Formats: sequence, C-alpha cells, structure tokens
Amino acid sequence: MNIKDDFILSQINEGYLVGGSIRDFLCGKTFIDRDIAICNAKKFAEKITRQFDGTMVVLDEENQIFRVVLKDKINYLDISELVGSRIEEDLTRRDFTINAIAYDLKSNQFIDVTGGIDDLKNGRLQHIADSNFVDDPLRMLRAFRFLAVTGFEPTKNLIEAINQYKHLVLNPSAERINYEIMKLFGGEHCSKTLLLMDEMEILEKIFPFVNELKQVTPNSHHHLDLFHHSVETVKQLELLYAQSDKCTKEHLNQIDFGGFSRINHLKLSGFMHDIGKFSTWTIEEDTKRHRFIKHDEIGSKLCVEYLKDLKFSKKQIEYISNMIKNHIYPSNVLASPELSEKIMMRYLRKMGENVIDNIMLAQADRLSARGAVITEKMVKDNIDGLNKLKNFYFEKKDLLKPLPKLLDGLEIMKLLNIKASPELGKIINALYEEQLCGNINTKEEAIEFVKKYQLNNS
Repeated sequence: MNIKDDFILSQINEGYLVGGSIRDFLCGKTFIDRDIAICNAKKFAEKITRQFDGTMVVLDEENQIFRVVLKDKINYLDISELVGSRIEEDLTRRDFTINAIAYDLKSNQFIDVTGGIDDLKNGRLQHIADSNFVDDPLRMLRAFRFLAVTGFEPTKNLIEAINQYKHLVLNPSAERINYEIMKLFGGEHCSKTLLLMDEMEILEKIFPFVNELKQVTPNSHHHLDLFHHSVETVKQLELLYAQSDKCTKEHLNQIDFGGFSRINHLKLSGFMHDIGKFSTWTIEEDTKRHRFIKHDEIGSKLCVEYLKDLKFSKKQIEYISNMIKNHIYPSNVLASPELSEKIMMRYLRKMGENVIDNIMLAQADRLSARGAVITEKMVKDNIDGLNKLKNFYFEKKDLLKPLPKLLDGLEIMKLLNIKASPELGKIINALYEEQLCGNINTKEEAIEFVKKYQLNNS
C-alpha cells in the first residue's frame, strides 16, 4: 500500500502531505483528510482548483489556508502556507510528534524530524515543545482527545508539561473547548482518559459538577462513588457499542445534530446522567437507604446551564437533557405489573428516534451499579429485558408513524368554552398521553375524552 495510491494524491507532485492523513496511513487506516503544506498556498490552491475542476474556499485569509472541494462535493484538500522557510521548521511548530510527520509529494519520502514515526509504532503521545501549550492552551485538551481516540500512553514529559500549564486550560474560547470535548467523547478510550483528566485536576475545570459527584458515597445499590459510577457508565457504553449489532451501530453512528455522531453525545449523556443526585440526596434514618427522588428530572434541568456555558447547540442540549430525564424510564417499563405490547408501544412513541440510545444508557447504568443488594440475576434479568425491548423496537419501528393531531388548542377551547390557561395545557397533555397508549385513535374519541376530562376535573 502506497500513500499515493489515493486517486487525488496520485495526481499531485509538489508540496507536503501533513497531519492526520499521515498518522492514519502509518497506522494502517484509511484516511480521508488531505492536508497539504506548501509555499505560496494561494497560487497552488488555484492551480489544484483548475486541475480538478473544483471550488476554492478561503478558510483563513490571514494565515493563508484554503480548501479545494472537488466536483463530487465529498472529497476535498486543505492547503495551507508553509510555516517558516522549510518543511522541517513547519513540523517543529506543531503540537505532537505523531502529528509532525510529512510526506514529500515530489520525492515520495517521509520527513520525520521529531521521532513521530517511532512514537506511533510504540503507542506514545509526546508533545514537541512546552511553549506550544502557552501559545495555544487548547493543545492540552487536544492531548487528552488523542489519548481517548488512540489509546496511546502519554509520556512523562507530556504529563509534566500539562501539569505546569493546566491553569491556562480554560483560556481558549468555549466553542473550541466544545469541539475537543466532543472529539474526546467519541474516542474508544474515553473513560480511561476521563480518569486521567481527573487525576490531573483538569476534569473539574471543564465540568464543575465533578466535585459534587465525588461527594455522593457508595451505597447498597452502588459499589462506586457517584463520580466513578458516572465514568464507569461511559466505559460500559463503550463496551456495549463495541458489541452492538449492525443496525444499532448504524443508528449510533448517525450525525443528526452538532456535527458529531450520536454515540459521542450518548457517552457525554452517560457521564452526566446522575448530576441531579447530589442536590436530591437523602439518607433514611431507620433503613440508612440512600434516596435520590426525582434526580432524573432535576438533572435534566441542571445540565442545560452547563452545556450552554460550553456553547452546545439547542438540539444537542435537548438530546442530552432528554437522555438524563429518561435514563430510568426503560427499566420502569420492564417493571410494569403487566408488561403489555400497549405499554411498550407507549414507550416507543414517547422516546421516538432516541429509543436505542435510551435503552443502551439504561443498560450501561445497570452494569455500572453493583452494590451489595444487587445480585447477578437482577443484572442479567434487567439487561435481557432491555434487549427484548430493543428488539421489540426493531420489529415495530416501521409501523411507528407520527401521532396525528386530533384536536388543536383552538378546537378544544371552542368545544369546552374555555380560554387559554394552564387548564387547557393539562387537557392537551392528557389527550396526548391517551394517544400514546393507543386508547384514542379518532377525532370522535378525542372529543369524547376532553368532554369527560373537563367534567371529571371541574
């Protein structure tokens, strides 16, 4: 396999391929990034645009960074001005050795002046210079992101440098921090990395609620304190994802909001799913049982401000809040005295496109709580039940159509001779719940229901 087997790079004979494509190639992975560093980047970008009949986009005028998008609108090249007079100077200004390898597209040779190839072979993450973290403190979060994605071990020098400059970690914009967080949560080794970030006292800077999680002690249902339970939930999600069937993986790999896949968002939800427990924590005097009443509802509200501060989008926040609010819901469905198809259908309709995500979170939560009163049979029965609920979803998902609006607010107001009020909202919600259960399917049934509802609640 040759790096120039790539159909685009095979037609380019100048400049230097740099960045993630080199790293991926040397690790035996397929690469999709094509970053080229070259002198007079603008002129070269214009040439490549003509050669491939593409479209040129200016990404950064000041630093001379351009993107050439090919006609298929899928493939592209990012072309940047060489930093310094020689490629060697450019490479030594980069963040980590594994990202400071170049390939000369003219001589067809690798250029490695920092030992990046050896670090790739040996699974090491090493920075190039301490000053890089002062110039751009975001590189500290990038370090953790690469550890989460690659599973590499940080060198002693890297750990020492981050410890020295970690007070700068919040200096970058929230938007840039957000990007690194989402990349980190997409890594296969995210849970391990979260523990390292905590050990280095960085995690609590990004997520202030970590300090509260640590104060909630183990109990009869949880063998871990709340912080380690939260990280273990992320770990279990990683394991469940790795073992998932094709349909589940395809769903979780979808990029439906925020530019990152569902599994990234689900793992972040898993990390945050119990943030409502600290403020709802009580211990019963007689039984010494730990109680966290409505922690799911409280947590779903608390997460909003944290995520807003980190510049998450409205859709991202809605998803994570929804996961937190409903993380107990699937297990409650299974605990119904008479588990019927109607009850399961109600669950599917209520969770909609988030059913798979929600069930996996419930499974990860169950697998992460092994307190003294939790038997292996209890765990197995819960996991088996949740798998059956997921299989039921796959059987029925093609039949799940959006519920029709049988009566709108204006029609109800006219029908009952009432004005817009909290009472109207309660009627609309009650009607929706009956539709979810399949008890009401026609407009006539809806009219009869709201009349009876008003009569019984007047």
